[in-house]
Amino acid sequence: MSLTVAMNTARSSLLATSSQIAVSGKNVAGASDPTYSRKVAVTTTMADGSARVLSITRATDVAVFFRMLESTSAAASQDALLTGLDRLQETIGDTEDGQSPAALIGSLDSALQQYANAPDDAALAQAVVTAADDLASALNDATATVQQVRADADDEIAASVTRVNDLLTQFESLNKRIVAGTATGADVTSLLDSRDAILADLSVEMGIEVQTRDNNDMAIYTDSGVTLFDKSARSVTFAPTTAYAAGTVGKAVFVDGVPVTSPSATTMPLQSGKLVGLTTLRDDVAITYQTQLDEIARGLISAFAEVDSTGVDVDRAGLFSWDATDSTIPAGVTTGLAGLISVNAAVDPEQGGTLTLIRDGGVNGADYSYNASGAASFADRLQDVVTAMGTAQTFSGSTGLSTSLSLMGLATASAGWLEGKRAGATSELDYQQTVLDRTSEVLSNATGVNTDDEYALQLQLERTYQASAKLIGIVDDLYQTLFAAVG
Repeated sequence: MSLTVAMNTARSSLLATSSQIAVSGKNVAGASDPTYSRKVAVTTTMADGSARVLSITRATDVAVFFRMLESTSAAASQDALLTGLDRLQETIGDTEDGQSPAALIGSLDSALQQYANAPDDAALAQAVVTAADDLASALNDATATVQQVRADADDEIAASVTRVNDLLTQFESLNKRIVAGTATGADVTSLLDSRDAILADLSVEMGIEVQTRDNNDMAIYTDSGVTLFDKSARSVTFAPTTAYAAGTVGKAVFVDGVPVTSPSATTMPLQSGKLVGLTTLRDDVAITYQTQLDEIARGLISAFAEVDSTGVDVDRAGLFSWDATDSTIPAGVTTGLAGLISVNAAVDPEQGGTLTLIRDGGVNGADYSYNASGAASFADRLQDVVTAMGTAQTFSGSTGLSTSLSLMGLATASAGWLEGKRAGATSELDYQQTVLDRTSEVLSNATGVNTDDEYALQLQLERTYQASAKLIGIVDDLYQTLFAAVG
């Protein structure tokens, strides 16, 4: 080997090793960043024996990365749903604190039975009014909570859509730089890491699928197949609803004009992601629970209804009322009824009413009175109401529960239904979070930085660098000797 060849080989080795050391140092610096992937300087030996760094690549595992995106979306969906279910659970509270609709129905039933045993006791009559008012207030508050949960979910959907659009804008900018850099042979590994981080953030908001093309170009689709990005970002739109009442219908999220959430998304609905959990909460779970509350309210009004003794007029509301101008009994599901139910002013002394109307009837006039003689010991009406509360009524199938239940049975079944939803969401979230943790661990092992390995590699590279530098020194000495001999 000539001195020139030896010198060139040593210099190329020195340059290649310097690049490798720089890449390894960058790996150590990025070891604590979960979005960073290990970089590798790809080297080769040329025909003349010199070494050269061909390119900088990064460690990847595409299949595991895509699986992580799926798990992220699934976990985010269940987390959003469970958060809302936990808030709905507040309408029931601890089973031992006696504030659930079922517990308050039990309290009212007990108060009625005590009053029926001593129908001349005004204090017991007042206890019935108090128990009835507590129950009506609980249903009112529960309705307010349900609608607030829906309104908050709507706000979160709007925030999520804003986040999606922002991420897609960032993705478009990065993708253009990656495609251009790849075409010119530039190092785009850091840009690829940043793009993957955006995909991970995007998968929290909605389920996505990606397709990689020439020059590291990428297209993004929803998990239902709607295009989110292909050369340019598609518009994701949503019209928030400013206020929610029972019966308010929330708007859908659109991707490039295609509905992907809510009942209107019949062809290409999203399958996972935070948006799915929020819309399921707003448009399904909360609405069904509201229907259950409304049917409890209707059952109460029906159980205490007064019958026209002449048979001419229709049954009318007794202890419980729901509309100051309408005393008829709702014939079926009345949306928002649980938010309207109240103790009839005619029986409440604080509203100018008369307590004995609970015992005697006649809230709707003399034709609706049961105690014709006005006897203070009259208990038939009270006993009939107690029986009515324990008798099965026919409820709507839209409650998701049995259509034939007593009031207590309906309230208990409703609490069980809600708890079942929470348990199911909790179990699914635990499962998806476990899958996500395991997938993230596998991905980290495959693409992350092991600092021990990097430090060991740096030690080897430093030795190679020293050897190359020493070779250059030897060649230089030989040149000096040669020049001295010639001179």
